[in-house]
Amino acid sequence: MMKRLMIVTTLGLLATLPAIASDRDDDVARTDRATQVFREIMNTPDHGIPHGLLNRAKCIAIIPGDKKFAFVFGGNFGRGVATCRTPEGWSAPMFLAVEGGSVGYQIGGSSTDLVMLFMNDRALQSLLGDKFKLGGDASVAAGPVGRDAAADTDVRLTAEILTYSRSKGIFAGVSLDGTVVQADKSGDRSMYGHDVDRHEILSGKVAVPASAQQLMHELDQYVQEAKVNH
Repeated sequence: MMKRLMIVTTLGLLATLPAIASDRDDDVARTDRATQVFREIMNTPDHGIPHGLLNRAKCIAIIPGDKKFAFVFGGNFGRGVATCRTPEGWSAPMFLAVEGGSVGYQIGGSSTDLVMLFMNDRALQSLLGDKFKLGGDASVAAGPVGRDAAADTDVRLTAEILTYSRSKGIFAGVSLDGTVVQADKSGDRSMYGHDVDRHEILSGKVAVPASAQQLMHELDQYVQEAKVNH
């Protein structure tokens, strides 16, 4: 009986290993794609996120488009990462998902990348919650575009979250009013283990994994550039 139990337990563990590895591989791929999206957006002359806004943002979330989802908003969902400022630099990435909203993926298999800037502590608290709705639980506005553009004063002072999208190479501020943002706890567990929560991740208590170092480098590079230019 004991021998049979050990065999069953071993087989069960072996069956779960591919799923765990796949989840972690997905986390790494998602982080890599988010890094690529941010780099491409900020390398577009005069069409990136304004330096001043990037320098003031408490957190940034990047949701890379996925061509597998033809209609991610209004039925399916997109997944990405978020990172926040800490006294030691950017935090390890927290994994998140978005769904719903008024902006749909382009018909014909094209995908849309999303970027969200969390501009104040209230926006940060929304990100730490299990789920929140843009425009409902947190005020949202289309972010201004242009690396050296001056953001509208009213937008800067009132919007807690500024949102952008990139589809077919065009990067623009877009209102994602109604979009639901929620923590992807399975992604966090796959990367960091079951004993780590998102508060610890975003506060800087969790070490940045090797797979996210390039993303941190890209963020640091453009934040430093923003400081130099302002």
